[in-house]
Amino acid sequence: MPAEIVLIPCLSDNYAVLLRDPASDTVALIDAPETAPIAEALESRGWGLSHILITHKHNDHIAGLAELKSRFGATALGPAAEAASIPGLDRTLAEGDVAEVGPWRFETIATPGHTKGHVVFHEPTEKWLFAGDTLFVMGCGRLFEDTPAAMWDSLSKIARLPSDTTVWCGHEYTASNARFCASVLPDDAAIAERLKKVEAQRAAGRPTVPTTIGAEKATNVFLRAGEDKVAAALGLPSGDPVAAFAELRERKNRA
Repeated sequence: MPAEIVLIPCLSDNYAVLLRDPASDTVALIDAPETAPIAEALESRGWGLSHILITHKHNDHIAGLAELKSRFGATALGPAAEAASIPGLDRTLAEGDVAEVGPWRFETIATPGHTKGHVVFHEPTEKWLFAGDTLFVMGCGRLFEDTPAAMWDSLSKIARLPSDTTVWCGHEYTASNARFCASVLPDDAAIAERLKKVEAQRAAGRPTVPTTIGAEKATNVFLRAGEDKVAAALGLPSGDPVAAFAELRERKNRA
């Protein structure tokens, strides 16, 4: 039987994700922005909670961790490089580590940039990626602790995953991101079409998460920073994707 997946809006624009394997009754949570909506989602379905996977240390991803762990008896896993900032982790994970959670094997990918210790979780059999605040729909995280080169390397690792990989990310930032992508490449038909779709989704109150690696490679200018047309649109010489990425991120910061 396929996994049951629940996307849970939290705080003002965060998302958490619940995964349940019907065969084993394993239930995993990705990130814990706050307790109440996650507990309600679990209790209304009669689910327990066996594991909590944390992508990074920011409070809007861990504020509910202690209470959810205590209330449901879950095992908490998160980035080794940020363990000192995430109280309650039972196991720490670094690049290449695998977290076995029920039937799933989550591969840990280190993605410094948003924070230096940020990780994402890839389940290759299910073709899932839980991207935290590294990759957003048509965007990427701000660089709070690391360099454009570090974040470009992290995004490049993600972009090498199969195009049909489904991606869940930590925030609903897509409308703003889509408008920014369209401002950079106003003549790009794929971006223009996706902007229309995003505006319709948000007008109807629907989430734009999840996405896919393929959709992001086609319409996310941050993943396309290595393209000559993006460099030209930014007034930069081609051949330096880090410089193009840095300029994109700085322009989005000001948008």
